[in-house]
Amino acid sequence: MHYSSGNYEAFVRPRKAAGADNKSAWFVGSGLASLAGAAFLIRDAGVAGQRITILEQQDIAGGALDGLKVPEKGFVIRGGREMEQHFECLWDLYRSIPSLEIEGASVLDEFYRLDRDDPNVSLQRVTQDCGGDVADKALLTLNERAQKNLLSVFLASHESMENKRIDEVFGADFLSSNFWLYWRTMFAFEEWHSALEMKLYLHRFIHHIGGLADFSSLKFNRYNQYESMVLPLVKWLHEHGVVFRYGVEVTDVQFDIAPGRKQATRIDWREHGVAGGVDLGADDLLFVTIGSLTENSDNGDHHTPARLNEGPAPAWDLWRRIAAKDGAFGRPDVFGAHIAQTKWESATITTLDARIPPYIEKIAKRDPFSGKVVTAGIVTVKDSAWLMSWTMSRQPHFKQQPKHQLVGWLYALFVDVPGDYVKKPMQDCSGEEITQEWLYHLGVPVEDIAELAATAASTVPVMMPYITAFFMPRQAGDRPAIVPADAANFAFIGQFAQTRERDCIFTTEYSVRTAMEAVYTLLDVERGVPEVFNSTYDIRTLLAAVTPLRDGKQLDIPGPAFVREYFLRKLEGTEISDLLKEFKLIAD
Repeated sequence: MHYSSGNYEAFVRPRKAAGADNKSAWFVGSGLASLAGAAFLIRDAGVAGQRITILEQQDIAGGALDGLKVPEKGFVIRGGREMEQHFECLWDLYRSIPSLEIEGASVLDEFYRLDRDDPNVSLQRVTQDCGGDVADKALLTLNERAQKNLLSVFLASHESMENKRIDEVFGADFLSSNFWLYWRTMFAFEEWHSALEMKLYLHRFIHHIGGLADFSSLKFNRYNQYESMVLPLVKWLHEHGVVFRYGVEVTDVQFDIAPGRKQATRIDWREHGVAGGVDLGADDLLFVTIGSLTENSDNGDHHTPARLNEGPAPAWDLWRRIAAKDGAFGRPDVFGAHIAQTKWESATITTLDARIPPYIEKIAKRDPFSGKVVTAGIVTVKDSAWLMSWTMSRQPHFKQQPKHQLVGWLYALFVDVPGDYVKKPMQDCSGEEITQEWLYHLGVPVEDIAELAATAASTVPVMMPYITAFFMPRQAGDRPAIVPADAANFAFIGQFAQTRERDCIFTTEYSVRTAMEAVYTLLDVERGVPEVFNSTYDIRTLLAAVTPLRDGKQLDIPGPAFVREYFLRKLEGTEISDLLKEFKLIAD
């Protein structure tokens, strides 16, 4: 397996992999990584779909990419997906998956046309004082000390960031800036999370810095992620004969481990409570999604808080059993044994009549019933004790959603502190109480909040114990390689597998990348895996980031005026001068 960029290999249709006709494949879990892996086996390796089986504990595919109408509760989305044009592996996949919405188009075509016709830009990224404006909302407010702090982390080695927390490498000036407010709420970072992962994010998304204050770099689906992303992919896989087996909890994987060779030999499971399994030979490929960010999620309802489920976690227990067999299989407890640091809660809010939407429209500055972009991403409540953020996507967000209703999503990073209106931690609140807190920060008059929360909305809270587990401080080896050294017929995929590329987790792109690398490695597919977008090595992107990081302030050239003038004269007429002027770092 190798990485590539440019059109030369992007448009190649690889020949059938050697031995593909004899291969069978088993996937543990039906999240995006497994679905993508099955698609790459068919499209790029030439394995017949009928020889691919996906094992899933739940009764529905998609993993964390959910979007459901739950009986007696309402619409539920545990999270949302921020996407961008440089998800190279994701778009490589979806260029081949037919759209369910547009005849003759791919999912990528559909997504591209939607964004072209209705581009994403936020008109109100942050509020305070009960829905009020924030004077410096367009600025990142990094002072000189914070800028130097950021640069030092950006330039630091990966090794120097291992096992360190964000608040161990960033000082108070940085952590009080708008940059950190926008960055942490966009990506769900806590101050105790991994400094290494923060560094990887800075490199991976440096081209987003100019859009932090308005989300102009982001793109979103037409509907929720399940209907827009999972359903078309599952339909395509079904049409190619892939077998989905639901109600199957994989409990263990057996390996034959010898010097120079490691081979998966058996999958053990319980299918609808009955013990079973399958023996694996050299031509049987195994792809295991390890860990789970949505494991043990619990739904409350409008009158009942969601429960923090700290009990047995099958996906994590499976990884623990696998990891105990070989040191190269990762260290799951680095990530999955810290629920107090990895939990947060989200809520899906459905408005039931015409009384709440005007408050949404006032903040979004758009008609939420237009069918177009509304908030264009999260609106963060800067002075929220919960550090609440909420979003209203294009409506309807569900195809079966009544036309007079809106479905929005809300989450908080500080779920165990009392709220500003509801004097309880979010994790102890019913959907109705979460709605009250949200309405308060929307600017609803205090005397109207209780009645509106009780009758004008229905809210489903979801507590997720492991939602940011992959952000825990870590070091090399904590996440296993996608294809460990000497592995003959198996791979680890998903958010807790380690790619050789400089990509970062908590994205749809990462799940698809791990699957692509796994398939291309095990079957020696004659095509390159698209490398991560090289923004961090592009001088234009770096200069474009400097301007907003300095809030538009031009570069300071130290020394007396005649020295600055001499320096600028020397630059005049050079490529450097042209670049600095283009990005407004020096005057024209």
